[in-house]
Amino acid sequence: MNEAPTAPGLRPATLRRRAQAAIARSTAGDRSLAVLVGALLLAAGTLVALLSYGVFGADRAGRPLLDPMIVEALRAQPLAARVAAVVGGLLLVVLGLAWTARSVRPEPRPDLVLEGGQDTSIVVSAAAASDAVATQAAALPGVGRARARLVGTEAAPALRVTLWLADDADVRDVLARLDGDVLATARHSLGLAVLPAAVRLELDSAPAAPRVA
Repeated sequence: MNEAPTAPGLRPATLRRRAQAAIARSTAGDRSLAVLVGALLLAAGTLVALLSYGVFGADRAGRPLLDPMIVEALRAQPLAARVAAVVGGLLLVVLGLAWTARSVRPEPRPDLVLEGGQDTSIVVSAAAASDAVATQAAALPGVGRARARLVGTEAAPALRVTLWLADDADVRDVLARLDGDVLATARHSLGLAVLPAAVRLELDSAPAAPRVA
């Protein structure tokens, strides 16, 4: 990863979080939700186990899980019980679909506002910024082709760059030129003090030699 040499006003922890966005898409929200659901299920299972082993009294262990008063109320109002069960099931389905949609949705690509005012603003699209970085990176000596993607948020953008190198490429020289020329130009052009970048290196496959009949 490459960052600007100085980052005024940014703490190391903030820089680390922004650098992580360049490496991979954050799954902190999905992990937190999964942990919460697992904790609730674990608590419910533990409570049922304690009831069955008589921790809350031998009489309570021999009774049904639901209180008899609750059972009688459900029997007295079967339609309301069915409606409540259907609504609860539909709510769980909607929550599951929303979670799935959030997990598989495409990663956002932020557009950057260089100058903004009440009436006009200069906006650089994520595609334009990515294409400019990829074009400059592909022109570096030893680089066969390049691809770049701007990720993160408008307030904290990051770059993912993939370089396909020739067999005789000097990796250190390529990375030095990428940081000193391409990324420095991108930071200056976009007005960013820090632009974390995750760089992936691949070996460019040589074109197949023509067959001679």
